[in-house]
Amino acid sequence: MRYAQGGGLTAEGRRRRELVRLAAVEKFEQRVPVPEIAGELRVSERSVQRWRRAWEAGGAPALASKGQAARCRLGGDQLAELDRVLDAGPAAAGWADQRWTLARIRDLVAAKFKVQYTIPGIWYLLRRRGWSCQLGARRAVERDDGAVEVWKKETWPRVKGPRRPSAAGSSSKTRPASG
Repeated sequence: MRYAQGGGLTAEGRRRRELVRLAAVEKFEQRVPVPEIAGELRVSERSVQRWRRAWEAGGAPALASKGQAARCRLGGDQLAELDRVLDAGPAAAGWADQRWTLARIRDLVAAKFKVQYTIPGIWYLLRRRGWSCQLGARRAVERDDGAVEVWKKETWPRVKGPRRPSAAGSSSKTRPASG
């Protein structure tokens, strides 16, 4: 499945986060306590502490956005082509069933674009592109829900057996209850 808004942060999202960090710099200069900064900016105290350490080490430029975390190895045209292939489905790409796996997508990218990715790298790429992991219901075609209900009501109580009596006893496996 693919989310319409895509995955990861956009340049605008990174800019908004940078503004929050720069607002924290003003508070650092005023010697405002960490819990107060965290509450006002609606971030964790741990983040504020990390920002304060970076600010003390390198000033406000140390809190500037460093851009996208990892540069994508595929170009814009290649990413658009990958999206088209994934939308068409595994059968259109030559697989017998209708399941995209990370290994299949990795192999597809390597064959089609001559670019090597690891399995986690493919997962990060797909998330940045707005794809999510979806698992099927995994129900057998032959499943008979009526027979399952009958089995649960009639057969399972017999197989399970009666409950143990709730008499006093010992929880020790080596020392039986003394009575």
